Amino acid sequence: MRIVLFLLFCLPMIAFAQIKVAVKAGLNFSNVSNPAGINADSRTGYMLGGYIAPKPKGLFGFRSEIILSRQGYGYKSNSNTGHVNLDYILLPQLFTINFTKKANIHAGPQIGFLLNAGVDSAGNSGGSLLQYFKKFNYGIAAGAEVSPIFGLFFGARVNVGLNNTNNWIYGGTLNFLPRADIRNNVVQVYAGWRL
Repeated sequence: MRIVLFLLFCLPMIAFAQIKVAVKAGLNFSNVSNPAGINADSRTGYMLGGYIAPKPKGLFGFRSEIILSRQGYGYKSNSNTGHVNLDYILLPQLFTINFTKKANIHAGPQIGFLLNAGVDSAGNSGGSLLQYFKKFNYGIAAGAEVSPIFGLFFGARVNVGLNNTNNWIYGGTLNFLPRADIRNNVVQVYAGWRL
């Protein structure tokens, strides 16, 4: 009840303030680079999040996002097959170029914090693998958005990881975790609403 009252109180202030707030949801198509020895394939996941940004006053803008993102990869080795799911909180800080009020492109740095790591394998009933993956991830993100009517918008983005995803301390001890420099690569397709 307190949350509802808080939102009812804050939404009018946000609407008249000089900031934009948006929520969005969509699909992730993810994979890893350099998957030596595991024949990695893509994995479909989800993304939920939102952003806050100052109202654009010209061609250039900026926005901060927070996104819950399910990423990962499928694998096939000589002895095992399965899927690795990696759940991240992503924090992109994006610079935008606003061509019109209805279209923009955006790019910038992104950091991520690993919340959960799990495996679904033919030889394993599943479980947490958090200790086998790095808790912090960084990379770059770039994409485009269009807003055909009112607050509705559609977008697509590419996220490219710049650091190693797995912990080499443990690397090579499991079939799905090669001792290699694997990095997250994600394509996101989403829809959202600006408040």
